[in-house]
Amino acid sequence: MKFKILFLVFSLWTAIPLSSQVLFPSPQIYSLEKGIFNITTATKIKGNSTYAIQLADKLSGQLRGLSASDSSHNIILLKLLSNSTSNTGEGYSLDVKGDTVLLEATSEAGLFYAKEALLQLACFGKGKIRYCHIQDTPRYQWRGFMLDESRHFFGKEKVKQYLDIMASLRLNVFHWHLTDEPGWRIEIKKYPKLTQIGAIGNWHDPKAAPKFYTQEDIKEIVAYATERHIMIIPEIDMPGHATAACKAYPEYSSGGEGRWKDFAFNPGNIKTYQFISDVLDEVAQLFPSPYIHIGGDEVHYGNQSWYTDTEIQDFIKKQGLTDEKELEYYFLRQVASIVSSKGKTMIGWDEIVDAGIAPDKAVVMWWRHDKESQLVKALEQGYRVILTPRRPMYADFIQFASHKVGRQWNGYNTIENVYNFPTLIMHLTKGYESQILGMQMSLWTERVADEKRLDFMTFPRLIALSEAAWVFEKNKECSLFMQHLPVFLKYLDSLGVYYFNPLDPKSIEEPQSPEKEDVIQNG
Repeated sequence: MKFKILFLVFSLWTAIPLSSQVLFPSPQIYSLEKGIFNITTATKIKGNSTYAIQLADKLSGQLRGLSASDSSHNIILLKLLSNSTSNTGEGYSLDVKGDTVLLEATSEAGLFYAKEALLQLACFGKGKIRYCHIQDTPRYQWRGFMLDESRHFFGKEKVKQYLDIMASLRLNVFHWHLTDEPGWRIEIKKYPKLTQIGAIGNWHDPKAAPKFYTQEDIKEIVAYATERHIMIIPEIDMPGHATAACKAYPEYSSGGEGRWKDFAFNPGNIKTYQFISDVLDEVAQLFPSPYIHIGGDEVHYGNQSWYTDTEIQDFIKKQGLTDEKELEYYFLRQVASIVSSKGKTMIGWDEIVDAGIAPDKAVVMWWRHDKESQLVKALEQGYRVILTPRRPMYADFIQFASHKVGRQWNGYNTIENVYNFPTLIMHLTKGYESQILGMQMSLWTERVADEKRLDFMTFPRLIALSEAAWVFEKNKECSLFMQHLPVFLKYLDSLGVYYFNPLDPKSIEEPQSPEKEDVIQNG
């Protein structure tokens, strides 16, 4: 979605009273004063550096056509500071007073967030901004959203729309789940059958026409995200959840039968590791982020053949491993080294904690909410951790009692649950705060077959995630957030996003999904 279009949808919002102008996510320090700054066609927008000038030009385009009745001359200044202790990292300040709006930050990301904050204020107020002072900085450095496109494919225009919304919410990580059982969604030129064969099908239709992202698509989306200070983390699942890859190249499969046929790579075939290295060569070139996610979860669902395959059993003996579980850990250690050789750091789901990987070579995503001990173990062993437990951070769980499509686990995930996270697990992380990189909401798409249902399961819980990841614990107030929520819901209306309204649950019909219920735990 282009900036001009973004402005148009912002301008459609109903203005809220200036006495209660709000931001999403909420700033750490926000004081309102008497007086109004009017944006007019005569308002000058300037920057003090190359990046600040570029950002000022974009802001000018976003605000074009938005003018209040006052025609006085005033100015918006964007300043990238090189020597200051007032802001660090992604922090920024925003001052609106007299005939000047001043945006300041010590990083490009911080200045971008200041611009996004100003854009919200300007559009909420239809060109009128209450005098105010904002001093802001995020609670966590990792503020993420994961989209699974293996089960169902949504395409680059939908991804770009989500990146736009994420940027407005100051979310900075897009975790892209591109490979799994139903489909392989990224072009690898050395292995064309990954998309010729592996991209065929989706969760509910195994014969659906192949859908995937070309490398040019990937570059386009990465550039789009980078411009919005969003880092894209690709996930290439292994050794389990590798059905699409093993279907395309069965020589690297460990076999299996029925539901779990080709589920796992063959860890006893030395050529498997070369195949993985070749694939990750191209992945590393496409994604500039310092991380590659390799999955590493739920291998036990499809490794039955490891116990009987003579090649695998001989490999276990040759490597001096005790059993099949040790073979799984051996595989993960080898892949960690492969990822490291590409100049990247491996991320894996919390099963990797037991694999004996050096903490400086891996980051752990804690997902099993019922295994708090795995989180504690990861922290005690020195791993950096990203919090995305199924309860409450998985968006494939239902969000209201009457909803029928989606998962439950002794309850479901409401918007309030998401907003209040991680308060209830802070006793587990006490003393290890520096190892918590941040948090994310993750959406598996077995029961999400179209954009309407994708939107419904994502929003407005993603807004709550942005607040939980940005706002420090002492400043959080769920009831106030819910009071302000309708402002952002109007933005979603203008985008045509089909969200669930927790303030009026019966006003929105729950979209249905193709029937297929055998959803395993982590997608």
